[in-house]
Formats: sequence, C-alpha cells, structure tokens
Amino acid sequence: MQRRTVVASVAALLFGPPRAFAQAPAPPPGPRSIAVLQIELLDDQNNPATKAAQEVRLRDALLQLRKELGERGLYRVVDPGPAQALQEHLRAQQEFFYRCDDCAAQVGRQLGVDLVMTPWVQKVSELILNFNVQIFDVPAGKVIFSKSVDMRGNEDESWRRAVRYLVRDMAEKRSIHPGYGQ
Repeated sequence: MQRRTVVASVAALLFGPPRAFAQAPAPPPGPRSIAVLQIELLDDQNNPATKAAQEVRLRDALLQLRKELGERGLYRVVDPGPAQALQEHLRAQQEFFYRCDDCAAQVGRQLGVDLVMTPWVQKVSELILNFNVQIFDVPAGKVIFSKSVDMRGNEDESWRRAVRYLVRDMAEKRSIHPGYGQ
C-alpha cells in the first residue's frame, strides 16, 4: 500500500496533478462597433478661395476613413445617421464636438455602439495641416485613443495619404498589440 502512495506521489511530482480536458478557447470577439462622426475643421485662415474644395475634401476623407476602418477589420463601422438630430443639437451647443466627451457618450448611447470616433483637421496654413482622431469608449465613459497625422499641402492627394497612413498605422500596431485603439 505504501508503495502505491510513493508511486502516486512521484507521478504527481513529475507530471503534475491530473487535469480535466481543456475546452477549446473561445473565438476572439469580433471588432467593436464604432460610429465615425463628421470631420470638423479648425481653420483660422478661412480662405474663401479654398472653401468649396475644403468641403469636398472633408466629405471624401470621412467616407475614406469609414471605409478603410471597416475593410481592415479594425472596427464594425456603424452609420451615425440615426443620431443626426442629436448630433446637430449638440453641435449647436459646442464650438467643437471633439472637445465634448459627453457629446460622444450621448451619441454613442443613442446609437448603441461601443466606441465613437471624433475626427478633426487643424489647418495651420495651406501647407501645414494635421488630421486628428479621438476615440471615446462609451461603456467606459472615457477617451481611450488619440492619434494625429501631419499633412503637407492642402490637396486632395495629401488628404487621401493622411487617412490611408492613419488607418494602416493603426492596423499594423493592432497586429502587434491587439488592444491598440480599443
């Protein structure tokens, strides 16, 4: 009898305690839902000669940003349209939407999304611009991510390159650090 106890003790030391069959790991969760709001423009220049082209660039950059975030699988991009009335109401009260965390929270709750991205472009001059994004985590109630990309030249291609770089860089960093931007 004592020999069995010794053998069992030695086996336990060598092989560890008996283990139950491990369950297969749960599949990774899908991408978090995000509402990407309208791009705001901070432009002290207010150059009437570039105003029309600027509006087109803002619209095109927003469409590109939403599309690339979804295509790269970084987020499940949700149409913010159903909260348009709330967004307009809040924008009437705020100089800039991206500065109002409570605004992002309200829009996020109304849409039922995990995250809200507020993008903005700061135009220093026709040569120097910055494309910025901030992500607000609705359940956590706080900003969890900010990123800025410099642009050189106020041209269609510089805007496209800025958005492309921003999303590509986020995807590359997410592949190394799975929680990046989440």
